[in-house]
Amino acid sequence: MWQQLLKDLKNGNIKALARSISLVENEQEGYEELLLSLRFQNSASIIGLTGPPGAGKSTLADALIGQMVGDGKKVAVLCVDPSSPFNLGAVLGDRIRMSEWYTHPQVFIRSLATRGSMGGLHPKIIEITELVKTAGFDFIIVETVGVGQSEIEIAGLADTTVVVVVPEAGDEIQTMKAGLMEIADIFVVNKSDRPDADNFVKNLRLMLAPAFHNHQYEIPVIKTVANMKQGIVELYTAMEKHLQLQITNNKKMWLLAEKAYYLIEKKKMSSVSKMDLRHEIEKASTQNNFNLYSFVENFKDIQK
Repeated sequence: MWQQLLKDLKNGNIKALARSISLVENEQEGYEELLLSLRFQNSASIIGLTGPPGAGKSTLADALIGQMVGDGKKVAVLCVDPSSPFNLGAVLGDRIRMSEWYTHPQVFIRSLATRGSMGGLHPKIIEITELVKTAGFDFIIVETVGVGQSEIEIAGLADTTVVVVVPEAGDEIQTMKAGLMEIADIFVVNKSDRPDADNFVKNLRLMLAPAFHNHQYEIPVIKTVANMKQGIVELYTAMEKHLQLQITNNKKMWLLAEKAYYLIEKKKMSSVSKMDLRHEIEKASTQNNFNLYSFVENFKDIQK
């Protein structure tokens, strides 16, 4: 099954891509073999879109799709949404704002749930982006659930990280500016037709000024009105300019190291049953000198 999936995937088959993602997401039979057959490729550029809820990230993604498709590019959008507490599915899975692109031959859109991932991104986001690259896309837009820990992950995953804010976010910018300064390659002030937008942009640029000496280039601040498609050409140009710089993303190596650590840990622990552990602890705890840490050390010796 996975062999045919891989063949179809390499031919750019959208249905095969959707099935491959489901296979990996749910760890169905053959998913490991499929992943082992992939080769890490640099063919597609990953654009990270992050920012506070309500900043207009989905509307901005919709406008960017139009710009990229107009430029003859194939675009995949991975929307990382909060999980439903009942079925772990994506709560915002409908993605109404991008509905016009769902049947477009050059566009693939997939909503992914965080599934409780501590980082705010999908726990298999690295694997899924590699599947998308194998299918021959030019751009992968990853829209995060919001700001927080996901900022750090998206900065490691993306080739260009776009931080989206709105003019009213003055106080919010102050509180989260340290993290944002570290990860932003481009700032977008969306809904910039609102009052006081110019003053906000001016203050943001002043705030960014001390950070410029730590970057290899000046971080641009782009004004957009995404629902009116204003400023999208300027944003797309800024993204392409940043991608052409080919700046080494040291955060990516940390993200891959974290992923490798998790996978190694998972492999090492695959033979450990929590139910067996519970029974062993229950037996050991009846002894007067029971010590959990001694139990763990002895359990490690047994495993060897």
